[in-house]
Amino acid sequence: MSCYVSALITLTGRHLRAARALLGWSQSELSKKSKVAVGTIKRMEKFDGAVKARTETLGRVIVVLEKAGVEFLNDEQPGVRLKHVPR
Repeated sequence: MSCYVSALITLTGRHLRAARALLGWSQSELSKKSKVAVGTIKRMEKFDGAVKARTETLGRVIVVLEKAGVEFLNDEQPGVRLKHVPR
């Protein structure tokens, strides 16, 4: 899934926390990999509803998570899962 497709999905703080947990990453790790300040990661993960962040900033986080194998779902039960990542 590309960042463009993910941008159409309403991502919440829970999505981001779950995606990070699936990968076993800390907030600091996600911050370093996405080049987004750790304070911004913490703020985005606190949202109950849709994450409100600059499109570019949220996009960087999404791209890093997707490249690591996370797939954001937007069906009757939105969520996250790990997909098979070819090596």
